Amino acid sequence: MKSWMLCGLAAPTLLIAAVLPGLAQESTNRVSANTDWSVFVEESPKECWAVSAPKETVNTKDGKPTAVKRGDILLFVTYRPGAKGEVSFSGGYPFAGGSTVAMDIGGSKFELFTDGEWAWSGSKEDDAKIIAAMKSGASAVLSARSGRGTQTKDSFSLNGISAALDEAAKRCAG
Repeated sequence: MKSWMLCGLAAPTLLIAAVLPGLAQESTNRVSANTDWSVFVEESPKECWAVSAPKETVNTKDGKPTAVKRGDILLFVTYRPGAKGEVSFSGGYPFAGGSTVAMDIGGSKFELFTDGEWAWSGSKEDDAKIIAAMKSGASAVLSARSGRGTQTKDSFSLNGISAALDEAAKRCAG
């Protein structure tokens, strides 16, 4: 588990209302919107993050489409003073124990480890590789399995990601 994980979860969850349609008025810490990505800033502790909701979500069980109730589905890149970007994913349900999330960005494949409803890359080096792929890619597809056996496939647009990451880094990673 990353050392920042416990302290870093509180602030990103505050932005959910601002990212999801119809609830934007509930958040006051969004500082920028870049096509499909938004940037948020918290002052105490200082952290900034770029975040997006999926453009498409497909849920299947036993190979057949199924309707499921999921919480907020969000892809994040978080910056703190001295940190160059940490990739995380909230799947909106508890992931299957011991499972991983497969991330595909234009054919570049990555694996995120899971804990509860969250997934992260394995290292700072993996974060850097994922961020580089995100900046040059058009979409990110995250595939995972819930604790109930549902397979999920969430597709995120990467339009605006470079500008959002530059803004978040400028505000917090210096």
